[in-house]
Amino acid sequence: MKLVGLAGSGDRLSVLCIGAHSDDIEIGAGATILGWIDRGVRLDMHWAVLSAYGARAAEARASAEAFLADAARSVIDLAEFKDGFFPYQGADIKSWFEALKRRTSPDVILCHSRNDAHQDHREVSMLTWNTFRDHAILEYEIPKWDGDLGQPNVFIPASRALMERKAKLLYEHFGTQRSKDWFDAQTFMGLARLRGAECRAPDGFAEAFHGRKIVVQ
Repeated sequence: MKLVGLAGSGDRLSVLCIGAHSDDIEIGAGATILGWIDRGVRLDMHWAVLSAYGARAAEARASAEAFLADAARSVIDLAEFKDGFFPYQGADIKSWFEALKRRTSPDVILCHSRNDAHQDHREVSMLTWNTFRDHAILEYEIPKWDGDLGQPNVFIPASRALMERKAKLLYEHFGTQRSKDWFDAQTFMGLARLRGAECRAPDGFAEAFHGRKIVVQ
């Protein structure tokens, strides 16, 4: 299969990452982000988390700073919407999205899948598409007990070293999540290994996304 690259060494790539909760971006696209930076892409990153308050806000900021340490430019944008209640805060979150649109104009947006079982994740996906109507959007996946993983159609290969680094950073920065039985390196590495097999990734690992509308020239 012929590889299609978004950006190579020395190229600038403007990316907006949107997560409902403080660990979502890292789980869904952490290795992809680290990989772009490692390959020398001049990454201009706007990192937005909608529910980050108290201890989780501190975790979100520290983790984002670690993942983006070598990015060309980064903006970390944290909001404090109530976890689990996004569908009932729709008007306020929609206003927040409209303000976000005035602050950034990315080449690529990474966000939740519209078929995610978590109500906050679905709301974020819906408002991302509603707000950014002329952008390339890739929807990442979050493993969880709901069993909602689907059939992604966009794969970004990752090395074993990148996946191990992603898992290590997640464990280091999200102490509040370590008690969850799915929050461990085996889950993250296992899903990436499966996606790597599906796309025949060179090192056997990949992160996968749903690309619902992509223009290729």
